[in-house]
Amino acid sequence: MRIDTTIGALDDAAARVRALEHLGFDGIWAGEMNGDPFLSLAVAAQCSERIGLGTSVAVALARSPMTVAYAADDLHRFSGGRLRLGLGSQVRAHIERRFAMPADRPAARMREYVLALRAVWAHWHQGSELAFEGEFTRHTLMPRDFVPPAHEFGPPPILLAGVGPAMTRVAAEVADGFICHGFTTARWIRERTLPALGAAAKRDDFEVVATPFVVTGTDEQIERGIATLRRRLAFYASTPAYRPLFDLHGWGEVNAELTALSKAGRWDRMAELITDDMVDAFAVVAAVRELPERLAARFGGLLTRLSFAPPRDMPADEVADLVRRIRRACDA
Repeated sequence: MRIDTTIGALDDAAARVRALEHLGFDGIWAGEMNGDPFLSLAVAAQCSERIGLGTSVAVALARSPMTVAYAADDLHRFSGGRLRLGLGSQVRAHIERRFAMPADRPAARMREYVLALRAVWAHWHQGSELAFEGEFTRHTLMPRDFVPPAHEFGPPPILLAGVGPAMTRVAAEVADGFICHGFTTARWIRERTLPALGAAAKRDDFEVVATPFVVTGTDEQIERGIATLRRRLAFYASTPAYRPLFDLHGWGEVNAELTALSKAGRWDRMAELITDDMVDAFAVVAAVRELPERLAARFGGLLTRLSFAPPRDMPADEVADLVRRIRRACDA
């Protein structure tokens, strides 16, 4: 089990990556919320030597495959082969109304997207003819002056993020790994994700990555953390696409009620619907001394990489010790 953590936007990457590398984390992941993850990881690559770098995730359907092919290849070369390219489709409303891009048939689009990336990289790294003709995209022009500099690391591994079975099966077919959505549970991974991945999940070179909700620290920090978590869970749970996850746990009607409240702008009411059982299913809530065993009990044997964020005010030596204990507990 590899133990990773997350970084925020550009300024956060510059300030934290050296410390995170020294604390013993195996990798860092940059998401796409209010900044570009490729920019954050470029800074992180320059400020580090060993730690792995990953996008978790870059929104694929908001970008051309060629654009991502350039950014990922450049970053993989610049970092000395440390990039994991994590891609996600995002929900339809964001793709169409925030990014002004098409978003129908997301699983089919993501499958073709990965194949397009591989076709471009095969041309750059192996000299294959670039003649990709897909249903949604085509790449048939690559003058020699536009080919990036050659390097020894080859294309980066591609990991796809998802929740439902269709996207999970696409990851098993064309990707090198799968990133579980943060809004997930160990039961969902065990009963839905791994069966959908099938034989791919058993391959030594296929990664299964998750960033579960973790609430830890002092009693006061845990109390505040749970209150914040209820709001986050209510936000995610209001998305109709995530209803199957709630259905698995018998909470489908709560999902419908949260969706209605979100459409009515009743955000203050939504967190009240998140019960203690829901908090327990979606998050590992534990004191620092108990956290390694609790994480191992829930996710050991399910994942190849586990990402968590320690409390920001935890002393560095305690964080380093916690990382070591989590890795040891999960491996055991």
